[in-house]
Amino acid sequence: MSEATKDALPKSAIDYEAFEKSPRFLALKRTRNTFVVPLAIFFLVWYFAYVLAAAYLPEFMATPVFGRINLGLLLGLAQFVTTFVITMSYVTFANRKIDPRTEELRLELERMEQQ
Repeated sequence: MSEATKDALPKSAIDYEAFEKSPRFLALKRTRNTFVVPLAIFFLVWYFAYVLAAAYLPEFMATPVFGRINLGLLLGLAQFVTTFVITMSYVTFANRKIDPRTEELRLELERMEQQ
């Protein structure tokens, strides 16, 4: 960052870098990561397994399930369902666990700014 850019930044009474290292902020990040990281890994494995199966196991994906509906079609639709379930799960989790703690931290920062 150039000196001119540094000088243009608004001055603040808050040391945001120190705040990011505070136990409460780190606990919030840890809470978020313990939910998000495993879910992201699960979804990526599930997604790439589907793509690889479609590419390298066409006979398996063409297995009829009922009528003209085959396994590949059902697994493809399951990708959409999984996306919606993950989204709803995260929103519920965030509303219950993340948002209340975030609000507390935001209020703390606002109090610090007013001092």
